[in-house]
Amino acid sequence: MLILIMIIAVLVLLLLIMKFRVHAFIALIIVSLLTALATGVPVNKILPTLLTGFGNTLAAVALLVGLGAMIGRLLEITGGAKVLADTLINKFGEKKAPFALGVASLLFGFPIFFDAGLVVMLPIIFSVAKQFGGSTLRYALPSAGAFAVMHAFLPPHPGPVASGDLLGANMGLLVIVGLICAIPTWYIAAYLFGLYSGKKINLALPKAFLSGNAIHETAAQNPPSFKKVLFILLLPICLILFDTGLNTLSVAKVIDGSQVWVESLRLLGKTPIALLITLIVAIVLLKEQRSYEQIEKICDNALGPICAIVLVTGAGGMFGGVLRASGIGNELSAMLSDTGLPVIVAAFIIALALRVAQGSATVALTTASALIAPTVAATTGLSQLDLCFIVIAIASGATALSHVNDSGFWLVSRFLEMDEKTTLKTWTVMETLIGLVGFALAVIGSILF
Repeated sequence: MLILIMIIAVLVLLLLIMKFRVHAFIALIIVSLLTALATGVPVNKILPTLLTGFGNTLAAVALLVGLGAMIGRLLEITGGAKVLADTLINKFGEKKAPFALGVASLLFGFPIFFDAGLVVMLPIIFSVAKQFGGSTLRYALPSAGAFAVMHAFLPPHPGPVASGDLLGANMGLLVIVGLICAIPTWYIAAYLFGLYSGKKINLALPKAFLSGNAIHETAAQNPPSFKKVLFILLLPICLILFDTGLNTLSVAKVIDGSQVWVESLRLLGKTPIALLITLIVAIVLLKEQRSYEQIEKICDNALGPICAIVLVTGAGGMFGGVLRASGIGNELSAMLSDTGLPVIVAAFIIALALRVAQGSATVALTTASALIAPTVAATTGLSQLDLCFIVIAIASGATALSHVNDSGFWLVSRFLEMDEKTTLKTWTVMETLIGLVGFALAVIGSILF
C-alpha cells in the first residue's frame, strides 16, 4: 500500500506540473501534504515533518546557491567570461576554438547556472563562429554541453547540492568526484559529439545575431585580466581540497585529525566557507572594474533569479522528509532488494523516468534523491565515495533525454534558430550521451573504489 501511495504521489506531482501547469514549488507542497495524510502520519506531526524536510534542505542549498550566483554574476557583468574565452581561443588557435570555448564554459560553469551561462557565452560563440566559419553547432554544442554537465554534476548548483544533502554525501568530496566525472563526460558527449554534429549538420549563424537585435554582448570597458578570472574560478576548488585532502590523510592516520590547525584548514575547505572566501576575493579583485556600490547591486540582483530554484529544491527536500517519516523509504528499499537492482542503477532509472515525464533536471534530481534516500540509508557498507557516485548517477538520469517539456530544449532551439527536429537530433542526443557517459563513469567508479 505504501509503494502504491508513492506511485500515485509521483503521478499526481507530474499531473499538476505538466497538465495543470502548477508551479513545481506549489505542486511539491501539495503532494507532500497529501502523501503525509495518505500514509497516516499523525496530524500533529504533519507540519513539523514538512518544515523539517524543507528547512534542512534549504540550510544546505541556500548558502551554496546564493554565493555561487553572486560569484557568477560578478564575473559575467565585469566581462570575465569574454576575457576567459578570448584568451583560451588565442592560445589554442582556430582549429581548437570549439575546445577552447568548451574549456571556458567548464570553468565559467562552476559558479553560474546553465541558462545564465549560456546566454552570456552565446554572443562570444557566434562571434567565433563568424570569424572562423563552419557550422555553428561545432562551436555551440561543446559550450552548451559544458554548462549542462557542470549544472548537473557539481555543487554549488542546486540539483547536486540537494541530492548530496538528501543522501548524506560530503559536499567537498562531491565537488572533486563531480569534477572527475564531468571532464571526460564533457569531452566525449559534448566536445566530440559537437565536432561530429558540426560535420553532419551545417547550421548557419542565427539571423538575430547577424542583425544584432536579439542578443547583446555584456559590455565591459575595463575587463579583468585572464589571471584574475582564472584565479577566482580555481580558488574554491583549491580551498575545498583542504577539507577532502586533510580528511583523507587523517583517515589514513598520516596526521592527527583532531589537531586545531587541521580542523581550521578543513573549515576553510568546507564548501560554503570556500565560496564565501572566493566571493570576498572576487569583490576585492574586481573593484577596479566596478565600484563597491555597483558590486553590491550586482550581488543583490544575482539573488532574485535563484529564489524559485532554491524554493523548489527546498520543497523537494520536504517531499523527501515525508517519504522518510511515512516509512515509504523502507518499503521501497525492500522492493529494490527483491528486484536485485543495485541502488546506483535504481537511482539512475528513477531520475531518468522523472526527467522524461516532467522535463526539469533540478526537479528530477531532487525528487529522485528524495525517493532513493531511505533506500541508501538502509543499505549497509556504502562509503562517502559510493554516495557521491550515486549522486552522479542520479544527475546523469536527470540530464538524459531532454525534449519538448524541458526549458533548456527551447532555450537552445530558439537561440540557435533550429527547428524541433534538428534540436532533437543535436541537443537531445547530446544530453542523452551526457547522461549515459556520466552514469557509466559513476558505475565504474563505484566498482573500482
